[in-house]
Amino acid sequence: MKYLIVGTGGTGATTGAYLAKAGMDVSFIARGTHLQAIREKGLRIIRPTDEFTISPCKASTFEEYDEKPDVIFVCVKGYSLDEIIPQLQRISDAHTIIIPILNIYGTGASMQPHFHDSLVTDGCIYVAAQIHEPGCIRMNGEILRVIFGVRNESEYRDELKQIESDLITAGITGVLSDNIARDALLKFSYVSAQGACGLYYNVAAGEIQKPGEIRDCFAGLVHEIDLLAEAMDIHFEEDIVKRNLAILDNLSETATTSLQRDIMAENRSEIDGLIYEVIRLADKYSIDLPIYRKIATSLQDKPK
Repeated sequence: MKYLIVGTGGTGATTGAYLAKAGMDVSFIARGTHLQAIREKGLRIIRPTDEFTISPCKASTFEEYDEKPDVIFVCVKGYSLDEIIPQLQRISDAHTIIIPILNIYGTGASMQPHFHDSLVTDGCIYVAAQIHEPGCIRMNGEILRVIFGVRNESEYRDELKQIESDLITAGITGVLSDNIARDALLKFSYVSAQGACGLYYNVAAGEIQKPGEIRDCFAGLVHEIDLLAEAMDIHFEEDIVKRNLAILDNLSETATTSLQRDIMAENRSEIDGLIYEVIRLADKYSIDLPIYRKIATSLQDKPK
């Protein structure tokens, strides 16, 4: 299968590099100095215990790319979706499977109306990685899990099992979910809570790992997503507070979310989809989420 990675930051570069390392046909969409470095030196992935480089690496701008991929992993920030939709439409057709693995819950459902023939699944990823320097990605933990699936059984295609198999072959924990609404919200419960807590206290993972007020805040935020899920008739099969604390505790002490890094750099951020959307859903489902509301109120002046 021919894979295209749209967005070669921590999420996309890591996923695509693992696939390429395993011999899959992978192309990357990148830009600027990052693209230039990848073209000149390859794509380097630094892991906690080792590193590897994909060289040569097929990378281009969106405008330069003129193939028809079988699978497109969309790995951009939520605020960039609108601007890439026309390019995605240009290179996709009836056989194309588009898998968004963004932080924002419900991305696939919002994208599907723009693609009458292509299948757009929902999806999410567990990875702590970021651009270390142009052409180089640093992973801050060993976890790398990609979960994806269709919202309706009638949308199922056999190719989805092949994608799952390719991910597993590449050393990625690939999961074709039978309940992607639940699994995507489960991931959201982590990244949203860490981003909100980290922003509110201006701390990295290490401070949230310590017993005390900050850790209690993180746990409280995760619990509020659990309450929201129940109101949405989505039922988790495990204690998500315990689960997310375990994920947090496996991170490097210096790890932060992309939301935190964007806000600190005064760049555009996903704060609307990761924090303010929780408040909108709470209002929609008539549920009180006091910790989220307190943090959302305190962050109103941050860049969106």
